[in-house]
Amino acid sequence: MSWFTTNLIATFLLPPLSLLLPISLFIFFPARRTARWLGTISFILLWLASIPFFAEGAMHLIEPKPVDIAEAKSASAIVILGGGTYFHAPEYSGFDTVNEETLVRLRYGARLERELHLPILVTGGRPLGNSIAEAQQMRSILEQDFGVPVRWTENASDNTYENARNSYLILQKEHIKRICLVTHASHMMRAAAAFRRAGFEVIEAPTGYTTRYHTDLLTFLPRAKSLRVSSLFVHETVGMLWYRTRSLFSH
Repeated sequence: MSWFTTNLIATFLLPPLSLLLPISLFIFFPARRTARWLGTISFILLWLASIPFFAEGAMHLIEPKPVDIAEAKSASAIVILGGGTYFHAPEYSGFDTVNEETLVRLRYGARLERELHLPILVTGGRPLGNSIAEAQQMRSILEQDFGVPVRWTENASDNTYENARNSYLILQKEHIKRICLVTHASHMMRAAAAFRRAGFEVIEAPTGYTTRYHTDLLTFLPRAKSLRVSSLFVHETVGMLWYRTRSLFSH
């Protein structure tokens, strides 16, 4: 399934569209009992998904604990997953470079490299047809901006499943199976499952946790940012269910 097809389906499954569609039924067919119930339930869920307290609380359910550095020292390589591209960046002469999510992962990966002294593999392809693969962008940032060497570049994958499979094909040639995996905390559960299924022994090294300064009145009022957090939570949950279903049928 192509990157575009996967994300088109996801758009209909995730908030806000998955909740707006039932609400629209209520608007256009207010006299129908089913439409009223669906519209009301969807409105309540949309409201809750927009509240920081609930959105962030849900995300905490899937975010693992930080890496144990002592355990991480037993790995043979650090693998950093790409998180997207900042297209045609004006301040970088219009060239493609890493987006904010990827930069967060690279920063933490660079820190781990200095602590663990392990070689790095970066992985990410061209899911949107960008001119420079995500892995190439990542390598440039690590080497030029962070002064950290990159030993392997995997630039053919379009999703997490392919990240894992293609990375394994590269590292098995070096007889490397135990890796320190770097990605966002919200993405780690699904990513680690994919890499373990590919054949790796995974030490999870999550970054970019969902945090807040303090809890106040604003924490309980709807905010647009929280909708994105809720959408990400549903995306990762559905992704994990899909991976498990795929695993069952592949046996």
